[in-house]
Amino acid sequence: MERLLRGHPVRTVTVDGVPAEFVTDPALVRRVLVKDAKHYGKSELFQKARILSRAGLLAQDDAQHRHYRRLAHPYLRTGAVAGHAPVMEEIARDTAASWRPGQPVDIQAEMCRAAGGIALSTLFGALPRETSRVLAERLAALSWEMIRKPLYGKAARSPRPSQRLERAFTGFRSVLASCVAGQLNSPDGTTGYLSALLTDAGRTGAAALSAEQVCDEAVMMLTAATVTTASVMSWALYVLAQDPLVEEKVLKDLAQPGDGGAVAGGRSGHGQGPPGYALRFLMEVLRLYPPVWITCRKTLSGVTLGAHEFPAGTHVIFSSYLLHRDPGRYPDPHRFDPDRWLSVRPNAQDASYIPFGAGARGCIGEVFAWRELEILLGAVAREWELTVPPGSRARAAPHTTLHPQRLLMVPQPR
Repeated sequence: MERLLRGHPVRTVTVDGVPAEFVTDPALVRRVLVKDAKHYGKSELFQKARILSRAGLLAQDDAQHRHYRRLAHPYLRTGAVAGHAPVMEEIARDTAASWRPGQPVDIQAEMCRAAGGIALSTLFGALPRETSRVLAERLAALSWEMIRKPLYGKAARSPRPSQRLERAFTGFRSVLASCVAGQLNSPDGTTGYLSALLTDAGRTGAAALSAEQVCDEAVMMLTAATVTTASVMSWALYVLAQDPLVEEKVLKDLAQPGDGGAVAGGRSGHGQGPPGYALRFLMEVLRLYPPVWITCRKTLSGVTLGAHEFPAGTHVIFSSYLLHRDPGRYPDPHRFDPDRWLSVRPNAQDASYIPFGAGARGCIGEVFAWRELEILLGAVAREWELTVPPGSRARAAPHTTLHPQRLLMVPQPR
C-alpha cells in the first residue's frame, strides 16, 4: 500500500475486480468519517462472508445505529469502566497465572481467552460458572477464527464462511442462545448490555429485537471486543520482548502508584499533560498495528473529495495502517518510538491517528479498551518475561484484524 498509494490523496484501485477510490489524505478521511458522514454508508466490499449481526450496532440505518449506541453507552462510559476494573484484573491475573515457566504459549489464543472472558463478565453480567467457562472457551475459538478471516480474495468472495469459522460460530451461538432464552424467562436476573437489549421496546411497545436478533447482537459485541484486544495485546507483548529498554520503562511506569494507572479514564492521549510511558507505549502499538487496519464506505449520494467528484454507490477505502505511517506526520514512521507522543498529539482536525475510528460510527468501546489493555499489559508484564524462540519473528497478517501470523512466546518468571 505504501509503495502504490503514497503521494496520491485519492487513487482508483480494484478489490476483487470491484473499482474503489483509496483515500490517503487524513483531512479527506475525516470528511468521510465526520463532516460528510451522512453521505456515506457501510460497504460490503471487505465483508462478503460476514456472519455476524446486521442489526443493532452494525445496522446500516443511522437512526437505528444511534439507538443501540445509546443502549450500550451506560455500560461503556468512563464511570462504568472504572467499576469493571476489578473483574478485568482478576481475569488478567488468572490468565497469566495459568502459564508455566519455559512452556511456549500461543499468545494470540491466550489473549483471545482473556479478552473474551472480560467481555463476557463485564458486558453481560453474572452467569453460572460452568456456562461462563463454556462461553469463554467457545468465544475464544470463534474470535481466533474471525481474526484469521480474509477480507478479500477467493475465500472472502465465498457465499459461505469456512467450515472452521462456521463451526466456531454455531458452537458459541448455540450456548449463547440458551442463555438469552433463560434470561427471557427470568428477566429480573438479567444485567448489563444483554438486559438493555432484552428489555428494549420498539414503537409498538413490543421488543425492538427478536430473541434471534438479540443473540446476533450479543455475538457481534462480544466478538468485536475480543478480536481487537487480542490482536493489540499480541503485538504489545511481542514488542516488549524485542526491546528490553522499552520493557524496563513500561514496567517502571506501571509500578507508579495512582488510581487507574497510566491510562486512567481511557484518555488516549487527549488529557491534560503528557501521557505516561505505558500509555505512550500502547499508543505506539496502536499506531503501527491498528487492529482495524482498513475500512470501506459507500457513497449514498454524489460527493466531492478534494479535486474529485464521485457518484452515489462509489466504494471509498481508507487505511489506518497507512495513515499512521505517514512520514509527513510521523518522522521515521516505521520506528517504534513511544516518546514521539511527547511532542506529537492526536489531531482532532484530521484522521492521522484513528485506531478506534472517528465520528458517529467510531468504536463505542474506546474507553473500555484503553483500560483493558493497560490491565492486561500490567498483569502479564509484571509476572512474566516473554521471549520468542530463537530465529523466529512475527509477520503481520492483514486479515480481519492486523495480527501476528503466528506468535509463540516462552514465559519465564520475573
